[in-house]
Amino acid sequence: MDKGHGGRAEGLGRALGSYYYARCGRTNSMGAVDRTATIITSGIKPAVRHAAEPLAVSALNVAIQLTGLRMPFRKAVVAAARLGVRGVEIDARGELRPDQLDQTGLREVRRLLEEHELRAVAINFRTRRGYDADDQIDRRVAATKAAMRFAAQLGAPVVVNQLGRVPDDVKSPAWKLLTETLADVGNFGHHVGASLAVQSGGQGGADLRRLIDALPEAALVVTLDPANAIINGHSPLEDVVALGPSIAYVHARDAARDLAQGGGLEVPLGRGTADFPALLGALENFGYRGFFCVARQQAQVPVEEFAQAVAYLNQIVQ
Repeated sequence: MDKGHGGRAEGLGRALGSYYYARCGRTNSMGAVDRTATIITSGIKPAVRHAAEPLAVSALNVAIQLTGLRMPFRKAVVAAARLGVRGVEIDARGELRPDQLDQTGLREVRRLLEEHELRAVAINFRTRRGYDADDQIDRRVAATKAAMRFAAQLGAPVVVNQLGRVPDDVKSPAWKLLTETLADVGNFGHHVGASLAVQSGGQGGADLRRLIDALPEAALVVTLDPANAIINGHSPLEDVVALGPSIAYVHARDAARDLAQGGGLEVPLGRGTADFPALLGALENFGYRGFFCVARQQAQVPVEEFAQAVAYLNQIVQ
């Protein structure tokens, strides 16, 4: 085995260590039974459903992505509170837009969240292109900074967006554009108190790690997205190993591979191939204490599916 693969295997072993210890230890002491089930999605190979077995970590901070509920903002906040979560992710390209909300509007949003004992844990700001594309980059950066200021005003520490493609050639114009842009955005984030947390899974975690290491310290953080990794043919667990210290937020999403079409499809949490007990164990090794945000883009019955997902996450650590 070469050094690179050996290092990765060793890292995976360390990341899995606490998970298997907790899982096996709990099974021996409490008599828990390892249960699996399958779900068959049209055109997709049946996926193993990972049982929500108790894990030796502290209680999770669970949030939900409000847009997935497909309700007006105020009703979505009420629904989130009834689901028993602690936080919400707000879409800055939906009903609440930074350029359309004055100080009175901000106070009203903060008051509404406080009344329902919720906090804004992230702002979702999805742009059409990533930060590797030169076309309209100045406009995109300005809009990102406005979203970061908006996040800070609501007390949310991160803004979630896609990154774009990490170039292979560090001497290419694309690499220069990407690193200079992200360094600028990161510096702004330090000033206002909110960070850009790019979604993982578009490329392997090692590529994103290479980019982060080339930037000033803490200029860029990561939103771990297991479903995105699975859909793009990557390993969520390897992403944790590569990106662990930089993971500031987690999208609790699941997916299954479609072997016939060579892609993947988002599925309800716990019914895909993302092994969340293993991921939580690996994140625990890095001391992760951030939020796990239930995010679902295509829920057929949103409130019911979100409730099931929240219950699934909470059962893992009971």
